[in-house]
Amino acid sequence: MIHARGLVQTFHTGRGKERKEVHAVDGVDLDVEEGEVVGFLGPNGAGKTTTLRMLTTLLRPTAGTATVAGYDVATQPVQVRRSIGYCSQVGSTFSGAYAGDEVVDHGMLYGMSRKDAVAKGQELFDRLQLDGLWRRMPKNMSGGQKRRLDIVMGLIHSPSLVFLDEPTTGLDPQARANLWEHIAGLRTEQGATVFLTTHYLDEADALADRIVIIDRGRIVASDTSDNLKAQVAGDLVDLEVSADEHVAVARDKLGSLAPDVAVEGRHVRGRVSRAGRAVPGLLRDLESAGVALDSIEVARPTLDDVFLTLTGRSLRDAEATAEATDPPGGVPPEAGATPSPTTTTTSTGAAR
Repeated sequence: MIHARGLVQTFHTGRGKERKEVHAVDGVDLDVEEGEVVGFLGPNGAGKTTTLRMLTTLLRPTAGTATVAGYDVATQPVQVRRSIGYCSQVGSTFSGAYAGDEVVDHGMLYGMSRKDAVAKGQELFDRLQLDGLWRRMPKNMSGGQKRRLDIVMGLIHSPSLVFLDEPTTGLDPQARANLWEHIAGLRTEQGATVFLTTHYLDEADALADRIVIIDRGRIVASDTSDNLKAQVAGDLVDLEVSADEHVAVARDKLGSLAPDVAVEGRHVRGRVSRAGRAVPGLLRDLESAGVALDSIEVARPTLDDVFLTLTGRSLRDAEATAEATDPPGGVPPEAGATPSPTTTTTSTGAAR
């Protein structure tokens, strides 16, 4: 469904002597098979949205090639748009129009008859728990309802490939969990291929068959969540000792099992291979040495641990850094810069 090689997107920032070239996407190779749910993971400014905008024909690649649903994004943009559904970060509905009218108009832009668009729209409203909201304006809907409406807009023409750009950003936990169910159903109930960009670790873990991690414009990993986590050496064992004088002994005991041990206050941490088997013996050794524990935690590797192993920094820290450097209004640096002269923008309006 998606085949990309050497995708590059270059922006220029600043003026005069301060003008510089920024590679928001720097040689991305990407393959997505039919029926896959792929999570595209990375901090703000990593190149997620820029890559997605190239794949959906909103940005012409500075270099490289990509085919989406069998069509070239640079030379066959209309055919690409006919074949995909797209839910952007900021949504696509007009807040002052009735939700049902917006959906029907969108379907008709794709060549559907009004009758078919109404029938399909009402079916999707029922499936995504928007029943009773056909004659309500988006400005009077909750955040979760508006995001589900955005998904309806992207599905109205029954696309075989759906792009969802951070669909749960800004939603409360209950609304996020509810939307997760609907996203998972796109493949199981409609047979759609789903390309999901997110910076939520738990979201990618829960929804994606395969996770692609991008950092600083380059793909740094692509595999299932379990396989990526298996790259991290061991489970994290966190010992909290009851007294300062026990720290050194706990460090030595844990150090016999873990190659690297970190101490923070009374917490002693290290990664232990097959911790479930090793911890009972560790506890016996600590007890024999007179070390009392206030707590012990054993945590399986997370996607953040994977990111740390691959890049040397935490994904959560990278996210915080990116957000801190975003310009006012929360626009990521990759979206706030000026495209290079070879870049052109196009409308996502349905096939015209």
